[in-house]
This record gives sequence, C-alpha cells and structure tokens, in this order.
Amino acid sequence: MTAETATQTTDAYVLHRGHRPLLVSLPHAGTALPEALQPRLQARALNVEDTDWHLDRLYDFARSLGASLIVPRHSRYLIDLNRPPDNAPMYPGANNTELCPTRFFTGDPLYLPGQAPDAAEVESRRVEWWLPYHDALQAELDRLQGLHGQVVLFDGHSIRSELPWLFEGRLPDLNLGTASGSSCAPALRQSLSQVLASQSAFSQVVDGRFKGGYITRHYGQPERGRHAVQMEMCWRCYMDEAPPWAWATERARPAEALLRQLLQAALDFAEQAPGRADA
Repeated sequence: MTAETATQTTDAYVLHRGHRPLLVSLPHAGTALPEALQPRLQARALNVEDTDWHLDRLYDFARSLGASLIVPRHSRYLIDLNRPPDNAPMYPGANNTELCPTRFFTGDPLYLPGQAPDAAEVESRRVEWWLPYHDALQAELDRLQGLHGQVVLFDGHSIRSELPWLFEGRLPDLNLGTASGSSCAPALRQSLSQVLASQSAFSQVVDGRFKGGYITRHYGQPERGRHAVQMEMCWRCYMDEAPPWAWATERARPAEALLRQLLQAALDFAEQAPGRADA
C-alpha cells in the first residue's frame, strides 16, 4: 500500500489518505463514549442522538474519487471537533452547543446535576481528543497542498430538519456554508452553488442558517490556496429522522449521487485552477 492510499487509525480518528487535492472531514460522525463518562450523563445521552448518523457510509465513495477522508471515533458529546478551542460561540446571539456540550440539540441538559465538566476537564479533553484530530487534519491539508499547490476541505455534516432550540422552522435539505464567501474562492462557491441549483430533488441554500463552523472558518484560507466549505444535509435526505435513525437506501441513493457531483466539482476546481504545483 502506498503512502497516498494508507489508512491511519488512532484512538481519536481514522484517516484514509488519498492522492487528489480534496479532504473530506466528518467531525460529528463518531459514536463512542468513554466508559468513565457514561455514568455522568443522562440515560438518554447513551443513544448519542445528535450524531451525524451514517455519514461515513454516505461519503465512503469519496475514497474512490481519490480524496482523503477523516472520521473521528468519539461522539460530539465528548468533545465537539467543529468548535473553536477557546469555546467561543459560533453563532453569537443564537443558541449554541459548546466545545464540550452540556445540552442536547433540544436544549435539555446532557449531564446529571453537578456532573458537567469544569474548565480543567474541558481543557484535558481538548488536548486528548480535539487536538489530535486537528493536527491530523492540518497535516493532511499540508500534504495534499504540497502535492497539488492548492487543496479543498469539504466538511460534511447532517442534522434533523426541525430543531426549534437551534433554529426556526424547517431547514432546507442541503445547506452549503462558505462563511459568507470568505472560506473559499468565489469560483468554487459558484461551481458548488450551480450544482445545487441545477437539480430539483432537494431544496437548498447557500450561506443560510449554517454558514460553516470552526473547521470551515479556520482552515478556509483561499488567499493561501486552501479552500473550505461545509455541507449540512438534513437527515431526511438519506435516513429516518426518528429512532433508531435507520439508513434509507432509496433516499440515500440520490443524495449520494448529488454529493458525488459536489465533490467532483471541488476536485475539478482544485485541479484546474491556477497555482497548482504540477501545472
């Protein structure tokens, strides 16, 4: 197995290394909870209901495109890999979950009374779980940009379509975020937007309620040849929105096909745009 196609497995993540200038990150697809943490949580939390369910399965095709794919092993209830390390709110003025969440997406307490992590524990989790994921993400971006001159980071997410504590009403099926255009080149934003607009199977919006979290905003540096976007997809596109959150094959097939078009558009941009090291 070559270095480009090697798989790296750690306690924090699994990284499949590709050879083309695209890295797909799925920071909320993990489901594991440390045994020592479980007795401190509400019993309901053991079902990790706010997981980005099945995304590793939905995006597995990315590897066949030659893209890299990184997936965490642990639940966002342990630590949220898409939050800034200083725990600053991503959307000031709106309800937010923290670096180490203390509430479900419904707003209900995640921990039993008196069991939420203090500042020292949050810092310990950041060092043990958040930092290794981001170190690996940064290193893979460095490697791919070194090979190609520039790189695209595609941050994949999914969510229940209605969560009143987090947002009003019903989300569009597909929510593309580019930090209002600051995390990627205008040409990439336009290309991905055109893919979304050219189909009618799914409703869509660009830079709506979800403009991109920490990963998109931090790693998106288009002036340096690093472009980042976030895709927030509603569960209803590919799975059931009620327990046990089952995969829905007939719905997942067109969703995967559209994601394939989006990733191909990202690759076309990265491989054709000026500034490639091998151009």
